[in-house]
Amino acid sequence: MSAPDWLVARPIAHRGLHARDRGVIENTLTAARAAVERGFAIECDVQDSADGEALVFHDYTLERLTAESGTVRERKAADLVGIGITGSAGDRIPTLRAFLDMIAGSVPLVVEVKSRFDGDMTLTRRTVEVVSAYSGPVAIKSFDPAVVAEVRRLAPALPRGIVAEAHYEHPDWSRLPPATKHAMAHLLHFGDTDPHFVSWRVADLPHAAPHLARLLGRRPVMTWTVRTPSDRQRAAEHADQMVFEGFVP
Repeated sequence: MSAPDWLVARPIAHRGLHARDRGVIENTLTAARAAVERGFAIECDVQDSADGEALVFHDYTLERLTAESGTVRERKAADLVGIGITGSAGDRIPTLRAFLDMIAGSVPLVVEVKSRFDGDMTLTRRTVEVVSAYSGPVAIKSFDPAVVAEVRRLAPALPRGIVAEAHYEHPDWSRLPPATKHAMAHLLHFGDTDPHFVSWRVADLPHAAPHLARLLGRRPVMTWTVRTPSDRQRAAEHADQMVFEGFVP
């Protein structure tokens, strides 16, 4: 199956159309509504709760976005959905199901499954279960090739993508072996993941790996996160789609 046409039709709002100065915070229902009102596709992140539910939240810990502390995965879903988002006018952490119910197929959604690279597929399976019951346009992506391979195994027809970059120099990647980072940076997992699209860091464009995936593999390249005019120019020259924030295209 090729990537769906909607994947490249309209710019994708990074974590919704958020703007903290207006009280619209990332990955909230309010940010999603703002994107829907403008007709933009949405990208969101999911983390799992202690009881295996998929929650729309980017960080592994609660401190940056809420008044609570500790890891998301230590809390049950019933607790997490009651936690308010700092700076918002009343948003709380939504479940993925609630997020989908609000969008209701009005715009496409790209769900990024966050991974600890520990082989645990609980969140992946729950995410696939939830989106498979949804009738709107949706895709799943992840940095973790094992997650993308599991999506392929569970739901081969569900659009899936690999998120990648050229160097993996950030401290967040320090625990991964050099060979793993090399394989990820050069998309050497294609035999296992067979992604429908590639999501590549805009600062690392142009690069041979996404170029070859685009040219020879016929996979569209989505690029993240586009924030500046120079980012936008780079995306226009070397990608088919952008995930943007901080401005309205």
